[in-house]
Amino acid sequence: MTASIPIEDYALIGDMQTGALVAREGSIDWLCLPDYDDKACFAALLHDRSAGHWTIAPVDGAHTCSRRYEDDSLVLRTRWQTSQGVIEVVDFMPPRGDAADVVRIVEGISGEVDVSTTMRLRFDYGRVKPWVRLADEPVGTSAAGSRSQDARHHAEPRPTVVSAIAGPDAVWLHADVPFRLEDEELRASFTVSEGEHVSFVLTHQLSHLPRPEPADPGRALEHTRRTWNDWAERCNYQGPWEEEVRRSLVLLKALTFAPTGGIVAAATTSLPEEIGGVRNWDYRYCWLRDATFTLQALLGAGFIDEAAGWREWLVRAVAGDPARLQIMYGLDGTQRLPESTLDWLDGYAGSGPVRVGNAAASQHQLDVWGEALDGLYLAREAGLEVTDSAWDLQRALLHWLEEHWTEPDNGLWEMRGPRRHFVHSKVMAWAGVDRAIRSVEDHGLEGDVEEWRELAARIHADVCARGYDESRGTFTQFYGSQGLDASLLLIPRVGFLPWDDPRVVGTVEAVARELDRGGFLLRYDTGADGGADGLPGDEAAFLACSFWLVDAFHGIGQTERAEELFNRLLSLRNDVGMLAEEYDPHTGRHLGNTPQAFSLVGLVNSALHLSRGRRTDSRDARGESAPHRSSRSSAG
Repeated sequence: MTASIPIEDYALIGDMQTGALVAREGSIDWLCLPDYDDKACFAALLHDRSAGHWTIAPVDGAHTCSRRYEDDSLVLRTRWQTSQGVIEVVDFMPPRGDAADVVRIVEGISGEVDVSTTMRLRFDYGRVKPWVRLADEPVGTSAAGSRSQDARHHAEPRPTVVSAIAGPDAVWLHADVPFRLEDEELRASFTVSEGEHVSFVLTHQLSHLPRPEPADPGRALEHTRRTWNDWAERCNYQGPWEEEVRRSLVLLKALTFAPTGGIVAAATTSLPEEIGGVRNWDYRYCWLRDATFTLQALLGAGFIDEAAGWREWLVRAVAGDPARLQIMYGLDGTQRLPESTLDWLDGYAGSGPVRVGNAAASQHQLDVWGEALDGLYLAREAGLEVTDSAWDLQRALLHWLEEHWTEPDNGLWEMRGPRRHFVHSKVMAWAGVDRAIRSVEDHGLEGDVEEWRELAARIHADVCARGYDESRGTFTQFYGSQGLDASLLLIPRVGFLPWDDPRVVGTVEAVARELDRGGFLLRYDTGADGGADGLPGDEAAFLACSFWLVDAFHGIGQTERAEELFNRLLSLRNDVGMLAEEYDPHTGRHLGNTPQAFSLVGLVNSALHLSRGRRTDSRDARGESAPHRSSRSSAG
């Protein structure tokens, strides 16, 4: 039977190199080791429990549970109330040392509660069954070793070490209670009394390397709390949505790959945009389209180091032949991300195929040249360290853009249909040229400003002549299209036209009306123009685009509509503040990969805009208003 726990029932724990999804009912159903884009050893999320899971829960089926993160940390506490008493399960991943650790601690709060735990390890996304060995260790030598000395109701059990090895992967489970192997699963049963702690530590290492020392549960818990709370203290946002902004930033930090500074789009692959549909993609990579929005969110909240790390990742990723710029890269800047399907997995709620890799990486998307130039300009405006080589890179990107901006492309949303002249792509081409002009004028860099001004004016005139529908009073998805696109809301944000331009106001109103899905916003109408994306099926409201609409309402002076929509979007967060990619207003369910960085960034930026009460565009490093200066480089 295919697993179908609601997507919004999951919470994330992570160590800033990978993350696990923990269901409300106590099961870890997704974990890739050692990194986000590696193969999963728990993949029940995309099949059923036979693909791997780790569950800890009371034996008593008549229970209620609630959960929360501790303060501003990624330490998850789930409280179970049963007829026998109350326990809490503490789940976390300590910041990465020599190896990845998952720590789970069962704490007795009241009464005496019978608990069971079941683990099925399956490497390579559920396909590979490891060789499992059980070995009891003498009491006192357990690496978990945190069973409370205050617990006097039960005889002290013998701690256990379990090893599981297959191919390149090895894990060790250190537990305060003995395990048995039954029906290809590791199982243990125990009773927890008030004041007692029972700990489990799962440690991963490459199988050819020496067995690592596992984390000490108690010390690791304190270190993890301190690390997260100290980091969150740097947040300088003050406003009516402080809790929501801080939680979103913590989750965004968790999606950051610490060794390189890259930020994954989501922790998962193949969670569907439509239940039973085929719109299932691997989001465990870094998208250039997110660069400017992410930099704005981090800089606007005071996280300069993280913004600098993301900027450095961006420079390394786009270095090389400017003609081969991609829309996405691996966590370390890897370019080849071949897409394949895992046919042994049914997919979430039967929504196959399950994909790993992403073929869209090889698509031609004109907007990414503008996204890269915009992000690098924003970093320079913020005072982040800039080198001459970075400006040389930007000039190379601009030279390529000058020769190719007239070409059709696949568009921001990775359309798998025919290439078109997407309006957003052309607008971002203009933005890339505009940022080069500003770099010269505002920062004293060298470049042919007059030539670039002429180029910007040509692009601007082309978009206004061919991408605007006079009869409907709106820009369109692509030249000659009858459809609209949420990315049109970004026209004033990148400075292409001012917020009070009638064409902008008309476009905002048209997009809000025609792309409405239950009070939120679609990316585009999948049925318009005969189905421009080349895929069957439909999708739900796209949360990042709905936050763009918040910003657009605010930008055209409709603050009340902006705040009303923003508060409705906040109500879609799950009980621990997570947002997926999409939301289905008909079922009230999250859809798409989770947690989604684009959605979280949208939340933070909208809160910053509304709190400051100013119209913004992406040329301002901290999200504050900047004078509209497109007359320098545009016409029309």
